[in-house]
Amino acid sequence: MQANRLSMGHTSKILIASLLVLVSTRVQAQEFKKTATAGFIFLEVPAAARTAALGEASLALTDENSSAVFNNPAALGFTMQEQSFSASYAPWFAEIKNYSSSFAIKTDAGVIGVGLVLFDYGAMPRTVVAANQQVYDVVGTFNANATALGVTYSRMLTDQFSFGTTIKYVQERIDVYKASNVVLDAGVLYNTGLGTMRIAAAIQNFGVNAKFINDEFKMPAVFKLGMAVEAFGNASSDHRLTLMAEARHPNDGNEKVNIGSEYSWQNTIALRAGYKFFYDEESYSIGLGLNPHLPMPVTLDLAYSDYGRLGTILRMTLQVGFN
Repeated sequence: MQANRLSMGHTSKILIASLLVLVSTRVQAQEFKKTATAGFIFLEVPAAARTAALGEASLALTDENSSAVFNNPAALGFTMQEQSFSASYAPWFAEIKNYSSSFAIKTDAGVIGVGLVLFDYGAMPRTVVAANQQVYDVVGTFNANATALGVTYSRMLTDQFSFGTTIKYVQERIDVYKASNVVLDAGVLYNTGLGTMRIAAAIQNFGVNAKFINDEFKMPAVFKLGMAVEAFGNASSDHRLTLMAEARHPNDGNEKVNIGSEYSWQNTIALRAGYKFFYDEESYSIGLGLNPHLPMPVTLDLAYSDYGRLGTILRMTLQVGFN
């Protein structure tokens, strides 16, 4: 037991040191710009309202239930519900519709989850060059969409440490043309025992290059380090304030830092806020969580995110638990 504590303590020091290094590299000048060098960018959009409201800094949270499949698969191992389900919706830019849903079941062998993300780009007019070669004729419509379907396995190795992995099939389609691939998410989450501090690390969207018609592109892989701690209170307190931070190292852009906070009153109402640093347009976010304490656990989360010149996004998530 003592050796296990020493090993976990060593792990926490490594993760914290890595977080500090990752943050420090962001302030250094970079000669090579990696922006817009990856495809399947819809995988970078937050799927759940709680994550969006917290500035996407929720990597080290342990109470996300099935929604953890979109954020950190290791967090799924900490779920207390035998079964959990979530459904989210957001009207995205340019009349695009964004849906996501997840389901998880707890077994003796670990927690198994399924997650689905769908972007519906809608119908667009199909045109051909008219006979006079100066205008275009509309001859119908075509559709475009993007989909990600993942299966997650997570398990607690001790009462403080869990790991998880997700295998996702991803696809983008425009009319009869499509690109698809299989990518991997993997993460760890550790409750340090230093008060309520949790630390976590994850890599998302790791996979080989894909090809659309004749153009090859890489996956939007990102390495993330995060931590969360209660400034006061705990999961059973009438008043709780959770602070969190996350550093990201994407393969298609510069390093980024996200921070978030969540105040909970009697585990009934949660007020959330977050901020993103070193993004082109994204900045602040706010949100609300409601838990009416019904016989069957049901929560409703709302998030309002600012995307600068692009506008704002309102995201909604409904979660249901089964004990």
